[in-house]
Formats: sequence, structure tokens, C-alpha cells
Amino acid sequence: MNMLIKNVSAVTMDEQHPVIKDAFIEIRGDRIERIGESNEMPDDCQVIDGHGRIAMPGLINCHTHVGMTLFRGYADDMPLMRWLNDKIWPLEDKLTPEMVYNASMLGILEMIKAGVTAFADMYFFMDKTAQAVLDSGVRAVLARGLQDGDKGDTRLEENRRLYMDWNDAGAGRISIMVGPHAVYTCNPEYLEKVADLAAELHTGVHMHLSETQQEVDDCIAAYGCSPIELAHRAGLTMFPMIAAHCVYPVGDDIALLKADNMNVAYNPVSNMKLGSGFCPVDQYINQGIRVGLGTDSAASNNNLSIFKEMHAAAFIEKGRLKDPVAMPVWQVLKSATADGAAALGIDKAGVLKPGMKADVILLDVDGPHAHPLYDPVSHIVYSAKDTDVDTVIIDGRVVMEHKEVKTIDEERLYHDVERLVSDFEY
Repeated sequence: MNMLIKNVSAVTMDEQHPVIKDAFIEIRGDRIERIGESNEMPDDCQVIDGHGRIAMPGLINCHTHVGMTLFRGYADDMPLMRWLNDKIWPLEDKLTPEMVYNASMLGILEMIKAGVTAFADMYFFMDKTAQAVLDSGVRAVLARGLQDGDKGDTRLEENRRLYMDWNDAGAGRISIMVGPHAVYTCNPEYLEKVADLAAELHTGVHMHLSETQQEVDDCIAAYGCSPIELAHRAGLTMFPMIAAHCVYPVGDDIALLKADNMNVAYNPVSNMKLGSGFCPVDQYINQGIRVGLGTDSAASNNNLSIFKEMHAAAFIEKGRLKDPVAMPVWQVLKSATADGAAALGIDKAGVLKPGMKADVILLDVDGPHAHPLYDPVSHIVYSAKDTDVDTVIIDGRVVMEHKEVKTIDEERLYHDVERLVSDFEY
């Protein structure tokens, strides 16, 4: 379908034309055909009046686990390893494919309503998450979460099958990576097997790295190096990598991240909630390391809001560094859009300009927190809310219009979720 968004203020993320007032955006098929000031209007398009709206690229969630959305609020105010060992992993043993499908749909619904058009995820029963992605119309980079042990080789085969069945599905909206969970669940020999699988499939890697001080200390004690260096030694960083968290780089880690062209998925809210610490994101950006934003799961956040992550990312750096100009709004928004898309390996996304994918969101700027509106970029980072998202277009298709998601039956989904969790012990 061809469409025209008119009378809109466009935050393009194109550094040549960052903000266009009173703009039009012409979409043909799944691509942006033209963007500019409102003058010449084609007559063969569905018209969306963007008056009182900001158009911007869809937000990118670089690290989450939507299959865990059923655990929102289940185990709060606990340190990471006790949270995992005592609460999350025992409950995960009870999950079924139906639960993961509905949890994925719930997480996707939340993200679409909050302007997210693409996300990266690793978990299990990932064929069900892939089906939810297909059904909902969102874009995703998926991996089977991999751990060693008795079922380690089975999990590798599941990741291989996930790639064969789903890579490039949904007209290219779905991409598949490999997903080694972390160095504390994958020994070095197993990590090498994962690297072999990435080489076989010609795909990337999504992995938790250096999330906590304990993880780093334990890895050094066991293997004589940091988690980031262990991943490098195993050959994982030869492939495009989403390195989630990276809160505690030590030694030559930052040089390795830069040399291996790794992408850091920064999860400020989850890192704070779990007491993991503060990621030295300023050092990564200053070294030219690409940084995207992630939410982690709803179990450790407890929202899947990139607006919330933008607020946190901007404020944390200013407070941590005692520098009011640290992490300026353009960098924050770039991490949430253009750099996030590049980190996920999504080609031609994250910027509004001709030839790019038509992943566009419209924000309502009619609320009290939007007046007066001097700088739309500053407004998006510091003031905008999930509920401001009015329209979501993914791959040239209107997935949400006037806050109504067209691809998901919300009431039925809520009913199914409550039914599925009714047997959980709290």
C-alpha cells in the first residue's frame, strides 16, 4: 500500500536534515520514497494527516526476552544470581510453548504501543516467539538461548532448526542469530561449538557479557580472563555481535569491543533494578563503539519501554559523570533508532530518508507535557511517554492507528495470559 503522511514535524535522524517542520513522508510499498516540506502531493496514496504529531523512526529494543513477560512483577528487589537461581529458573521449568507464544504476544503488544518496531531476543520455544512476530507484524532478530550441559547439543540443534525454519521469514522481518546465554552457563568448549554454528549459518551472536561484577570475577577466577575476552578467544566475536550489558569492562575489554566491532546493548533500567551497576557508556561511545538501547525482560525492568530507557540513559550519565552535557539528546535518540538498527544488523532502517525501510511512528504532542515544544528531539528524550505513540507503521504497513493495534486482539490476549498464569505459585 502507498501512503502519504502530511502536515507532520519529522525528526529524521538524518544528520543532513535532522528536523523538517511541516513535512510530508511518501511511502511506497515497504520503503520511504520521498520526504520533505509539504508542497507536492501525490494523488495515489492513502493520506494520514500528521497535524499535531511528530514523525520519527521506529524505536529499536536491542535486548529483551519477551517470553518472560509472564514473570512481570513476580520476583522483584533481588540480586541477579539469586533472582535467577531461586525464582526465575525454577519457574521457567513450568513454561509451555503456549505460554511462550502468549507471553511473546503480550510483550510485542506492549512494545508496539510504545513505538518499538524491531527488537532482539533470546530465549527458548523461540519458534513460538517467531510465530508471534509473524502474526503481529513487528520486526525481530531472534536467537535460541544456549546453555551447556546434558541438553547443550540439543539446544544447538534447536538454534540451527530455528534458523532454517524462520530466517528471512515474514518478508524479511525475521532474522535469526545464535544465542549463547552467558559465560556462567556456557563453558569455553561449548562457546566454541556456538561459534562453529554461527560460522555454519553465516549469522551473528547475541550474548550477555560482563553484566555483573560477580560474573567478571568468577570468569577471571575460572578461566584467567574476562567474559568479553573469553568470547573473543572462543571465536564468537568474529561474527556480528550484540553484547548485552557490558557493565564491567576490565583490562583490554574496551579495545577488544572496538577491534572486534561488537555492538553494546545498554540496558540502564534493568541494570539499576538488579543492582548490577552503571555501564561506562561514555567510554564506549568515545571509542566509536556502537551502543543501542535495550530493556531486558519485563521480569527485570518491569516495562518494555524504550522511552523509559532513553530518559534513564540521559539522566544516569549526567549524574554518574557529574557532567550536564554527557549523553546529549541526539546521541540518546540515535542509540534508540539508527544505531540500534545497525546493532541488530537491520539494513536500511532507523532513519527517515528515501530508500529506507518504512518503519515510522507518529507521536501525539497535544498533552500538557508537550507544551511549549521548542526542540522535538529534546522533547522525545526527556518528556515523551509511551502513551504518546499514536500510529505505528512497520514495513509500510499500518500496525497501530490512533492507539489501536490492528494485528492483536488485546482483550483475548489478556484473558489468555491471566488463565495461563493462574497456576503459578507466588
